[in-house]
Parts: sequence; C-alpha cells; structure tokens
Amino acid sequence: MKIACLLGPDFEDSEFQKPYDEFKSAGHEVVVIGLEAGQELSGKKGKAKCSTDKAIDEVNPDEFDAVFIPGGHSPDQLRADERMINFTRYMMEANKPCFAICHGPQLLLSADCHKNRTMTAWKTVQGDLQKAGANVVDESVCVDGNLVTSRMPDDIPDFIAKSLELLSGSREQPEAA
Repeated sequence: MKIACLLGPDFEDSEFQKPYDEFKSAGHEVVVIGLEAGQELSGKKGKAKCSTDKAIDEVNPDEFDAVFIPGGHSPDQLRADERMINFTRYMMEANKPCFAICHGPQLLLSADCHKNRTMTAWKTVQGDLQKAGANVVDESVCVDGNLVTSRMPDDIPDFIAKSLELLSGSREQPEAA
C-alpha cells in the first residue's frame, strides 16, 4: 500500500517517526508530502528530521491508498493551505484509510470531515471537534470506518496496531470500480 504522510514543520517527533518506521517495516511505501519537495523538516523536540519526498502540487490523491497525519504543530500549519485540506478531504470522501494522531484531526476539522464521526485527539483538540459536531471519545485509539485516531505519544503502539490492521483489511478488499 502507498501511504501519503502530510507533514509540516514542528511535527511531534515520535508521532511521525514511530508510525513511519512501522509502516515501512510492514512493507508499505510512505511518501512524505509537504508544501514543497525536498524541504528539510525537524520535529519540535529536535529528535526526528526528514525531508519531504514530494510537494503537494506534485501528487494526486488517486495515487495513494491511505493518508497519515502526525501531530505536533504540523497539522495546524498545513490546514492553512487549501491544497492540504483538499487532499485530506478527497482521501476521506474516497473512504481511504486515514490515520491522524494528537493534533492531526485539526486537518480533518478544516477539511470538514469530522461531523458525525467518532474520534479522539489531543485534549485541547477534542473540545474543538466536539463543538464542531464530532462524537469524541477519550481513548488511546478510536476506529470509525476508514478513520483511526489517537490522542498522544503514549498511544502510539495502539495507533500503529489499529492502523496496520485497517491497512491489512483494505488490502484484502477488492478495489471499487
């Protein structure tokens, strides 16, 4: 499976690095997409660094099987860009697996893909989601159809397990015509 990772500056180091590594170890291709290609990005704690593989203008959501949105300050910065919002909305409307942790659901909120969905997020984002019409739970991981969400770095093992489970289920289903 080909996973689009939407990433901007000051992402939460472990929320990017650990799932990224696990997705790749499980045999998935992960493409880091930013506002520009080759951009050097650092985590907010300075422990993780990466450079973007592609710019948002160089990709088409049809090329991807899933989308991964790490937390930290990255989602808040990305949601200021209509192209990132449109990419996220397309993936959700196409019912492709979407994995968002911590502040990641902020991008779902901006893409208007939260209403009547059950999800979790960082505690301050939970309130925003609830006021905007999402069904919010305070659990380590929440799965609602194609959507997997988690709250914080402590939830990463559960987040990865449920994300990989959803990817494996997606692989077994025939593609829609």
